[in-house]
Amino acid sequence: MTGALMLAAIVAFGLALARVNPFLAVGINVVAVGGALPTLWRWRRARTIRWVIYGVSAGVLLGWIALLLSAL
Repeated sequence: MTGALMLAAIVAFGLALARVNPFLAVGINVVAVGGALPTLWRWRRARTIRWVIYGVSAGVLLGWIALLLSAL
């Protein structure tokens, strides 16, 4: 569920920002993921939360792949 939510968010925000400026879309995606990374890294040991982290990670990765494919 978290993977699907992240995938939809990354693609929707990325496509909307890419219409304005493609470099802005890349920059904001990198800053957003970089900002969330320390929190997710601290939560990786918690048993119940690690599945959320796996979903977020997969959603971000698939979202970036979808954005790259849509740019072609």
